[in-house]
Amino acid sequence: MAGIKALISLSFGGAIGLMFLMLGCALPVYDEYWPLFLLFFYILSPIPYCISRRVVDDTDSASNACKELAIFLTTGIVISAFGLPIIFARAALIKWGACALVLTGNIVIFGTILGFFLVFGSNDDFSWQQCRHWKTLLL
Repeated sequence: MAGIKALISLSFGGAIGLMFLMLGCALPVYDEYWPLFLLFFYILSPIPYCISRRVVDDTDSASNACKELAIFLTTGIVISAFGLPIIFARAALIKWGACALVLTGNIVIFGTILGFFLVFGSNDDFSWQQCRHWKTLLL
């Protein structure tokens, strides 16, 4: 049951983060949709770490190059996602209030992505096989 509660709270966090992003774009005061390019960063940020988890055997306790490269690439993507709205605001493409809303959304979204990997990263008590059982139970 803890997996369902975590999944619901993570989805709520993602919805709140996307709400801040949309507010930074769609409010009549701001009315610019340039910050929607951040959706690419939200999609790209977990990909390097997911690939490295598939490639690397995690039995070795020492650090390995593939995992370190994945963390480095993920960090670069996250920092770029925080820098892009600031660059947009400095170039006067968006207003600073919209930049603040988008940065708040970034904090919430990337916190949600981090929370997902912390909660569902270890395969101890939760597996994706359970999701299939939830689907059959819900139908």
